[in-house]
Amino acid sequence: MGKPFIGSEALASCALTRHELQRFHDRLLPDVYQARGQGLSLRDRTIAAWLWSRRRAVVAGAAAAALHGAQWVGDDEPIELVWNNGRPPAGLVVRNDVLADDEVTRIAGIPVTTLARTAFDLGRYLPRNRTIARLDALSRAICFSNEDVLLLAKRYSRARGLRNLREVLPLVDRGAASPKETWLRLLLIDAGFPVPTTQIPVQNNWGLIAMLDMGWEDYMVAAEYDGDLHRSDRGRYVWDQKRSRLVAGMGWEAVRVINEDKPADVIARVHAALTSRGWCP
Repeated sequence: MGKPFIGSEALASCALTRHELQRFHDRLLPDVYQARGQGLSLRDRTIAAWLWSRRRAVVAGAAAAALHGAQWVGDDEPIELVWNNGRPPAGLVVRNDVLADDEVTRIAGIPVTTLARTAFDLGRYLPRNRTIARLDALSRAICFSNEDVLLLAKRYSRARGLRNLREVLPLVDRGAASPKETWLRLLLIDAGFPVPTTQIPVQNNWGLIAMLDMGWEDYMVAAEYDGDLHRSDRGRYVWDQKRSRLVAGMGWEAVRVINEDKPADVIARVHAALTSRGWCP
């Protein structure tokens, strides 16, 4: 049995003996097992959590976002369930929330909060920047409607975290290709710069030469986050250098940001680039 399963069901159906269950399988959660020696993905942990609830819970939060296709959800992320249980095992977060019928869908046979309800939940429980990063990733995977999310806020007008939700929704941008790009965009917005446009196409006579992470087209200034892949992959590094020259040749000034840069330095460099192109704070 490669996927998580309920041990008592396997014993009752004679699919396994008790000896085989204990000798060749790992206990993931109470009465939930998986074959020994296999890796445990986020989806496996999600299935295990649902099985632990005896298939009665609804998957919510970041795990639901991942099932909807969102990236950047780690395999060790706590699995959130909507169910009535006051003592969940470690690694699970269980909330006894109200869910209407139109707030639940099924993905691969598992009940999951709908796209709007998933965004509604993600927008209420985490700190601002982490919330926006989660919502950016969800929106990038499958675009959701802010209006649908706000309708849920009206439906549950006394729900926890609505103020946070209403603050972050206007800042969600599906153009963010990673949590670090979300971080950079919010850093620039919070510093008082105009809200940057994301995923800006740069073309020459031969076609598209680059998609800039974010920037200001009126001033032809861009801000780009270079992750570890840009440095560890030689082919990617060489292409980035050629791309940078092509973009500069088209009149763009790109401020390149890496993980080691201090926020104040990034802000100063962007400020210098924008003011040199005519932006007045």
